[in-house]
Amino acid sequence: MRGTHPKVDALLDDLEHWQAESRELRRIILECDLVEEFKWRQPCYTLDGSNIVIIQGFKDYCAIMFFKGALLEDPDEILDRPGKTHAGRQIRFTKLQDIRALKSTIKKYIQEAIRVENAGLQVEPRETSDFEIPEEFQVALDTDPALAAAFEALTPGRQRGYLHYFSSAKQSKTRESRVGRQKQRILDGKGLTDP
Repeated sequence: MRGTHPKVDALLDDLEHWQAESRELRRIILECDLVEEFKWRQPCYTLDGSNIVIIQGFKDYCAIMFFKGALLEDPDEILDRPGKTHAGRQIRFTKLQDIRALKSTIKKYIQEAIRVENAGLQVEPRETSDFEIPEEFQVALDTDPALAAAFEALTPGRQRGYLHYFSSAKQSKTRESRVGRQKQRILDGKGLTDP
């Protein structure tokens, strides 16, 4: 078992929710000879510098998320796709007992993730055409030729960023508001996160 990272120690000491569960997941993951790091304010486990799995805590559950989970075989059908994530997959837990009961299965999935990484497998990036254009944005494109031309001129990554951002809103009113707020940035040729 490899060493622990002091920032992860501090994080786990301060957790109000999922402390015992996170500690147990950490122990299991470290038995798989991954390197513990502290990334995105979470315990992250790597192999030769590549991210393999991360421990996550949410309101209703804690999870381990495999960065290339879309490439993993899932014979036990326990992998969940969080939101609209393309590559990542989670195993979710609500009780410490569930983690302990699945210890060998968790290790099996971690070993599969290590195999995927060692094989150099990559999750194929999504094409812009794979993203659905929300109705509210399509209306804006249809009624504003300058906006349509500006959006078409954006790089595919910037287009995907906007499409994901617009479509992630659950309510039409919110999607419409997001389109309105981002219209000028698109016209200026900027991506969602560009300064």
